Amino acid sequence: MPQATSMIRFENINKTYQGVQPLHVLKGVDMNIQKGEFVSIMGASGSGKSTMLNILGILDDYDTGHYFLDGTLIRNLNETKAAEYRNKMIGFIFQSFNLINFKNAMENVALPLYYQGIPRKKRNILAMEYLDRMGLKDWWHHYPNELSGGQKQRIAIARALISQPKIILADEPTGALDSVTTDEVMDVLQKVNETGITMIIVTHEFSVAQRTKRIIHLKDGLIESDSTSHYEIP
Repeated sequence: MPQATSMIRFENINKTYQGVQPLHVLKGVDMNIQKGEFVSIMGASGSGKSTMLNILGILDDYDTGHYFLDGTLIRNLNETKAAEYRNKMIGFIFQSFNLINFKNAMENVALPLYYQGIPRKKRNILAMEYLDRMGLKDWWHHYPNELSGGQKQRIAIARALISQPKIILADEPTGALDSVTTDEVMDVLQKVNETGITMIIVTHEFSVAQRTKRIIHLKDGLIESDSTSHYEIP
């Protein structure tokens, strides 16, 4: 069994996509991420990082091995059970923000609470609190097409946080942002991590990975290196 402090544990995880030519994407990956860690996952296209993220987020299953999430074995879950674990445990942040265009900032942030059956008044109050934490309280009534890329990503971060997840999975969260906005968003993610939330960022940008405390490099479906980052806050 995993250690008590382990948030994520992969034991010999294998994943093959079946087709005319089967593609063995993850080839016996072992990985252990502790509660509260700030980790980046890097790798070239085809290295397996997207597959790893999908397995971590319970969006895809694996073939063999064991995946423990906060001590619970995640394996062959039906969609209802998988959604229950995702809603309770995991917040997602995407490169393309994934905001709903016909909902304003407050409604976008409140959306996860709608799926939890929380009454509208309460979820809107909480959404305003999270927008305030992101410095966007005065923008609550604006729609995504009225916001900058950095504002959209901060709204997406607020939406990921509102269900109080134990883990944030961020898939290229700065991929659509300029360098100044990238730094601002990484500052926000760093502060989120300092509250004790485990943060995992998939990125192809080394400058982003350096902002995390640990960098895992994937190559051809295996972990090529796993090292501590030595970023110092300026």
